[in-house]
Amino acid sequence: MPPEQKNAIVTGGGSGIGRACSLQLARDGIAVAVWDLNPEGAEETVTMIEKEGGRGIACVGDAAETRKIAESLARTHSELGPVTILVNNAGITGFCSFTEIDEDAWDRMIRVNLKGPFLCTQAVIGDMLEAGWGRIINISSSSTQSGAPVMAHYVASKGGVVGFTKALAMEYAAVGITVNTIPPGFVDTPMLRGSPVDIEAQAAQAPMKRPGRPEDIAAACSYLASEAAGYVTGQTLSVNGGRYLV
Repeated sequence: MPPEQKNAIVTGGGSGIGRACSLQLARDGIAVAVWDLNPEGAEETVTMIEKEGGRGIACVGDAAETRKIAESLARTHSELGPVTILVNNAGITGFCSFTEIDEDAWDRMIRVNLKGPFLCTQAVIGDMLEAGWGRIINISSSSTQSGAPVMAHYVASKGGVVGFTKALAMEYAAVGITVNTIPPGFVDTPMLRGSPVDIEAQAAQAPMKRPGRPEDIAAACSYLASEAAGYVTGQTLSVNGGRYLV
């Protein structure tokens, strides 16, 4: 049985997809701990949640650093309670030809995009086991489905997230914890706006002729966090506007 009060952590909840997921979960009646490196972004998301009548707290710290995770989780426990929904959304991107990717860039990508979800999940899984109910939603990337030039380190890190999702789904399926991944496809976020991608040109080539919105990903996140998705685990719910139909 699900807990009477559901509490969620959304990493990277201070902007873009993470903010949209935080807002949608709060609309679903879930208390949300917004974890982000950017204090202003995290606080702004919480203000938006509260304006809509929801409950949220802002926790500032690196979601790929053990000590900061422990500090944020302690505050989350103190102010909200046990965590039964985790959205591993925090991540970075990068564009660099393969021969120019140095070891530091590779290690940083893996640390944030893959080690971060591992550490955060390991930190909260005890709450879910105790409750006998949990939802883990990992935000990966459509680039793991298509490949992407000059992004080998990024695609490798997000591909690891997909494998991590399937392994955990198998391990915890019998104890009430589901683990799924959403690979966004070409979503208009501050991160995309700050990249070399020509958004308008890419949109013109997409089947729906527009980029995705963070709210599109949030809707999928809402479903996977719900009771309706209780028999769904180890799955990749692609939200890409039909991008891979062509």
